Amino acid sequence: MLAIYATIALAAVSSVSGAPVYKRIQQTIADSTAQWEQACLAAGGGQQCNPVSIRAFSTLLAAPGPCEQQDAADAMIDLAHQLNNDSEMIRLTKLFRQQPRNAPDSLSVLYCQNAPRNSELSGLFQCQFQGVNDNIFGSFANQVAVGTPGTIPFGQSSVLSPPGSCPANPGGKIPDGTQLNTIVSDPGNGGSGGNNDNNNDNNATPPPAATTPAEDPAPADDTPATTPASDPAPVVQAPSSSGSFQDSNASAAQTLNIGFKSITTGSSCNEGDIACAGDQFAQCVSGAFVTTACAGGTQCMALPLVNKVGTSVTCTTLDDAARRFSGISGGFDGSH
Repeated sequence: MLAIYATIALAAVSSVSGAPVYKRIQQTIADSTAQWEQACLAAGGGQQCNPVSIRAFSTLLAAPGPCEQQDAADAMIDLAHQLNNDSEMIRLTKLFRQQPRNAPDSLSVLYCQNAPRNSELSGLFQCQFQGVNDNIFGSFANQVAVGTPGTIPFGQSSVLSPPGSCPANPGGKIPDGTQLNTIVSDPGNGGSGGNNDNNNDNNATPPPAATTPAEDPAPADDTPATTPASDPAPVVQAPSSSGSFQDSNASAAQTLNIGFKSITTGSSCNEGDIACAGDQFAQCVSGAFVTTACAGGTQCMALPLVNKVGTSVTCTTLDDAARRFSGISGGFDGSH
């Protein structure tokens, strides 16, 4: 197994002069539904529990759209209804719906603008991590100013106050990388009223403030790709002494993709490792790779960064891959 994909090397690297530097905010996404899955098994859900759990926690990555976390929560509620309306599953689902999503560019995550299918989720929306920018939403390649569509939760008419709060945690944002279900047990009441009414309805004492964990900054890729960048930090390589760093990046990404061919679901790994297993995105959970299917028309692969030294692992289209590996013999995995 290639050690290169297991290392998140955030060494000091000379980037494009004047390019903004962002803090990469992520979490162990599998922790967000672990308690729910145990409650599902206890309620008799059997083999139905794990696929729903995996689908749900994968929506906390950066690539899924604003409503995919809510859609996954609807599926979790659907299964709870099938299991005699299990109250613990419903409680944990409501907390999952409000779990912050990864923010690799340290920007606030856009809110879903559709109503959920299940009434238990009405008025619920995700909190934000403490390290995100309150005034800018989206990604480095597609920034949206606060106050514009998508930056105000569905059913509300004004910007959140305090920023980044949610019904389960009305006091504000939560520490970077933290699971909401470890901070609060009461998911709160969503409601469909305005922002001020919503916060007053949830006037519980907020959890004590915590210090945001220190995290090394990672500059963002400036490529305006149609496929959103994956959350994992770039794997930084030393540039070749001859030729451009873009060529070195492409060669390093090609090497990763060749190594990924030996990885399958369940392959051994170290916690935090990321890779591709076939066409699927793979993340190390409890010593083994767990895979998540990429969106339709995309597949997992390592890609070269274009404005700095390094690579990233993401779901992308073959057209985008062909563009990034243009001029590299063998293409993205040495066989093209």
